[in-house]
Amino acid sequence: MATVFETRLIGNIGKDAIVKQMERGVLAINFPVAHNKNWKDKKSGDSKTKTTWVNCTIWKKEGSNMRILDFLKKGALVELVGTPFAKAFVQEDGFVRTEIRLNVSKTNILRPAKSSDNDDRDDYEGDEFSDEDEYGDSGLDDFTIDGDDF
Repeated sequence: MATVFETRLIGNIGKDAIVKQMERGVLAINFPVAHNKNWKDKKSGDSKTKTTWVNCTIWKKEGSNMRILDFLKKGALVELVGTPFAKAFVQEDGFVRTEIRLNVSKTNILRPAKSSDNDDRDDYEGDEFSDEDEYGDSGLDDFTIDGDDF
């Protein structure tokens, strides 16, 4: 019996996608996506947001069409389908961290990133992001890929 373990993620890209060359002519296109859960606090009536960051990877063979890189920009709203998994690693300070990852099989750009030539900030100020959970404070800059990830 065949099984399917697939996840659909809709969120905003936190940083422009980067390409890493892997072994055997494989390219990994990496980018973080923020998913927000919004709710109203029943006691205070305040609006709340919880942001979950997911490190996403699109796998390509060398020589493949790389046009997708034109659209995987900070702030773009994307819909992704793929296989999720978690990865644990030890930081330099000795703490063990885990991250959520998604090996992407389908990509849909729902809203392109706003182009701004004079925007040099690392955080996106769109309404889909929580001010409390900016990408830069999450430790996801150490996004690594190895052969066991695919």
